[in-house]
Amino acid sequence: MSSVALQATRVQSTGNSAGVDSVLLGVFVTLLMLGLVMVFSSTIAMGSQDLNTNTSHFWRQLAHMVLGVGLTVIVASVPVWVWQKLSVPLLGFSILLLLVLLFVGIEVNGSRRWLSLAGFRLQPAEFAKLAIVLYAASYLTRRQAEITRFSKGIVNMAVVIAALGGLLLMQPDFGSFVVMTATVGLMMFLGGIRISHTLFCLSVVSVAMFFMVRMSPYRMERFMGYLNPWDDPFGSGFQLTQALIAVGRGEVFGVGLGASIQKLYYLPHANNDFILAVIGEELGLIGIVLVIVLYALLLHRALVISRTAELIGKVYASRLAQGVGFLLVFQAVINIGVNLGALPTKGLTLPFISYGGSSMLVCCLAMGLLFGVDRQNRVRETSASVSGGGRA
Repeated sequence: MSSVALQATRVQSTGNSAGVDSVLLGVFVTLLMLGLVMVFSSTIAMGSQDLNTNTSHFWRQLAHMVLGVGLTVIVASVPVWVWQKLSVPLLGFSILLLLVLLFVGIEVNGSRRWLSLAGFRLQPAEFAKLAIVLYAASYLTRRQAEITRFSKGIVNMAVVIAALGGLLLMQPDFGSFVVMTATVGLMMFLGGIRISHTLFCLSVVSVAMFFMVRMSPYRMERFMGYLNPWDDPFGSGFQLTQALIAVGRGEVFGVGLGASIQKLYYLPHANNDFILAVIGEELGLIGIVLVIVLYALLLHRALVISRTAELIGKVYASRLAQGVGFLLVFQAVINIGVNLGALPTKGLTLPFISYGGSSMLVCCLAMGLLFGVDRQNRVRETSASVSGGGRA
């Protein structure tokens, strides 16, 4: 490819001929700012019973955000090949954390999902989801020639997914298991596995998840509550009915920033799992559409960066960019679906927007990987442009 063609590809794929992907950076900053504002709005009234306001959640989220942005910059500056070398050790470390969690984890509402380290609560499942993306990208790169063979291309990855999934389900954390499985499945599909193998794996996973729901009383209760939440609005359907009331009150333009009523101890987890319902109530349909557009742009830029990396021969970087985009956006899709009543209730955060330290840090780490792939693309294309300048 000539330097002129490379330069055209670079400008077209990034929206900026130098520096950083301006669209991706704008999406990242907008999501962070929107999240900070909505966390403040959804938690400010938590101290209203004693006529005081509560700003502790805001300051904690701001600290999480600042630390996360710092990690994004650091991770983006690390060569992508380093993450390929570390993919197996990081996956092993994640499995170790999940094992430790079973014995010394903190139990909240019947789930053992958190480790306490120096006063900071760490959720190993968040890091495990990113670790499996790093590993899957490395696996697809190493097994390019075997990916079309079921016994060597799919079975080995299925064993890893089953091991991680088993540990997640023991917490239990069904939502993270779904996100992880769907992300890796999409990565493998784009990595070149056969359509017949894809359909077979999809059938097996669907049957397995059906029995997981069927054999678990609390999951079955959530599923039935999702089908008709108004049958038991103060029991199994409470969370969903309150979320739907919040979204309905917002209509098109919302009731105004800070004016939500549902966040006043009606809507459970208003600052994390159901923060989109607060956005819908205060900012209306416009706010929800804005959130959806931001995640759509994030996925678009991730796929464009992935395609650019593949064109210059960086297979691992390409698979990694795909995985990061799928991981963040698929989790966002589930959270949005839950808030709008399109999916059964799951304890998943809205990336970059929901309150939570582990979620924020892992999402920022993921963005750092995506920016790192984009940086590698630019360096490679610039080098090719310079070396081929005379021939152009």
